[in-house]
Amino acid sequence: MTESNRQWILRQRPVGDVSDDDLILETGEMPHADDGEIVVRTRLLSMDPANRAWMNETPSYMDPVPLNGPMLGMALGEVTESRSDRFSVGDTVMGLGSWSEYCKRPAAAFQPVPTLPGLSEQEVFGMLLVVGPTAYFGVHDICAPKPGETLVVSGAAGAVGSIAGQLGKAWGARVVGIAGGADKCRRVTEDYGMDAAIDYKAENVNARLGELCPDGIDCYFDNVGGDILDAVLGRMNDFARVAQCGAISMYNADKPVPGPYNYINIVMRRIKIQGFIVLDHMDRYPEAFEVLAGLRNDGKLHWDFDLDEGLDNALTAFRKLYSGDNTGKMLLKVAD
Repeated sequence: MTESNRQWILRQRPVGDVSDDDLILETGEMPHADDGEIVVRTRLLSMDPANRAWMNETPSYMDPVPLNGPMLGMALGEVTESRSDRFSVGDTVMGLGSWSEYCKRPAAAFQPVPTLPGLSEQEVFGMLLVVGPTAYFGVHDICAPKPGETLVVSGAAGAVGSIAGQLGKAWGARVVGIAGGADKCRRVTEDYGMDAAIDYKAENVNARLGELCPDGIDCYFDNVGGDILDAVLGRMNDFARVAQCGAISMYNADKPVPGPYNYINIVMRRIKIQGFIVLDHMDRYPEAFEVLAGLRNDGKLHWDFDLDEGLDNALTAFRKLYSGDNTGKMLLKVAD
C-alpha cells in the first residue's frame, strides 16, 4: 500500500466563484484510523452544488469545512483500515468522505452499499445516496402533487431536478421544467418526459410560465432560488406548495441577493414553503430506494451520468455544476 495520500485542501474561503487559490491539491501522509473511525480508499466522488455552501463560514445544516482541512464530499470506496465494529477491511461503503485518495472518517458517516436488483453500484451511489432521495422526499412529502395539478421544477435537467420532474409525472402531475440552454430543454422533455420546458437563458421565464401554466402553479420544486423563484411565486395558486431544495443561483453571490419581491403572495395565496435536507430522512431511505428502483426497473425513470476521471480534475468537474457544462449527475472517478 502507498504511504502517501493526495487530497484537496481548503486554503481560503471563496468569494464568488471558487478560484484556483481556494482549493489546493496536496500530498501528505497516509491517514490511520482512531477508535470509531475507518479509512476509505476513494473510488468515486459525487460533485454536488451543496459542496460550495460547505466552503463558506456561514452556519448551515453542517459545520463548514475547516480551513486547511480536506474538502468534504460524498464518496464511495473500500475500507482499508477499521477501528469500528460497523465495518471490516474490504467492505464497500458510501457516505461523507473527502476529496482525497484516502480519507479518515467516523464510521457513522458511512453506510454499506445496498444491492438493488437491476442497479449498478455507480447508480446506487450516484443516484440513491443523495440525489434520488432528495427528489423523492421533496416531491412526495412537500409538493405532494395530486393528479392533474401543475408542478414546476427548476434545475430540471440537473441530477435532482430531472428525478423530481419524472416523479411528478409518475404520480399524475403536469410538469414544466426550467433549464438553461436548448439542449438541456430538449432533454427535459424528450429524455425525462416532462410536458414542457423553459429556457431561462433565452426566454422570459415569467412570460413563459404564464403561457405554459394558464391555470396557475400548484407545486414548485426549487433548486435555484433568485429571480426564478420570484417568478414562480407570482403565479402560484391558493394553497400551493414549494419544496425549497437549493439555491444554486445564490451560492457564488459576493453580496446579499434581494427578494423575493413576490413575497406577499405567500400570504395572499396561503403558500406553504418548506426547506428540507435529505439527511433529515435517512431513517426512510429504504422507502425511497424501493420506489426509485421500482420506477427505474419499470422504465419510468431515466438518469444520466457525467463521469470525469482523476483526482486532479476535481475542481474542473465541480465547476461544471455552475457553468452548466455537465450533462448528468456529476461524478469523479478517483480509482478503479
